[in-house]
Amino acid sequence: MMEKIYNTMKSVGVWNLVLGILLICLGLVTGIFLIVNGGKLLRKKSDLLF
Repeated sequence: MMEKIYNTMKSVGVWNLVLGILLICLGLVTGIFLIVNGGKLLRKKSDLLF
């Protein structure tokens, strides 16, 4: 009985780590894209003003 509980807790912990790492990577990629696109907008600011 205890082995089943241990294995369940172990697999849940592993999946939590995997999802956490993926979310951190996704956040970094999204932040980089936002900074790059903001830089493009700033570079072309004179063309965008009415």
